[in-house]
Amino acid sequence: MAWSREQMAARAAKELRDGFYTNLGIGIPTLVANFIPDGLEVTLQSENGMLGMGPFPFDGEEDADLINAGKQTITALPKTSFFSSADSFAMIRGGHIDLSILGAMQVSQSGDLANWMIPGKMVKGMGGAMDLVAGVKRVVVVTEHEAKGQSKLLKECTLPLTGRRVVDLVITDLGVFEVARRGAPKMTLIEVAEGATIEEISSKTEAEFEIQLRSDRAVPCT
Repeated sequence: MAWSREQMAARAAKELRDGFYTNLGIGIPTLVANFIPDGLEVTLQSENGMLGMGPFPFDGEEDADLINAGKQTITALPKTSFFSSADSFAMIRGGHIDLSILGAMQVSQSGDLANWMIPGKMVKGMGGAMDLVAGVKRVVVVTEHEAKGQSKLLKECTLPLTGRRVVDLVITDLGVFEVARRGAPKMTLIEVAEGATIEEISSKTEAEFEIQLRSDRAVPCT
């Protein structure tokens, strides 16, 4: 047994800092909004033109006109502001977003990211992924360790890249990896998920990585 999607999101929320402007990608990253620690002032930004998004609405309270970039219904806060997507991307490209938490199809040991298309399959477009990895100060990836029995942490990505050497941290259902995206490429396992083992992680990881655990077992995320 390893981390659930909710536990992965809770672990990702530990990367938030007071005062951060943060962008959450589609999929597991959207769950991070449910685990922002009390007392921490975090402002969520969306590529479609919202700053200061609230949590997901309760059933029956959805407003179909109030959505994030992933077309999920959300809520507004008293501090929420609305603007054009052009202004939103100017905010991203201008380096004003502190942290982006994204999903992934593949991550290489040097921090390359592929998360927007599989050749031969129809896609609507890259969305804001390329801008986010290029313009945001820190990029955290949250993803399952494997897809259909194949590792998603690779020596080299085989899918079209979103960006080269852009990932700082990878959180999977088996553990947490730091990526040195400057200097010599290096991936380091720093946490093992509760219920996982180093042996299991090694057998399910194509990428080469070092081991430097900061705790022999990550704190359970509930």
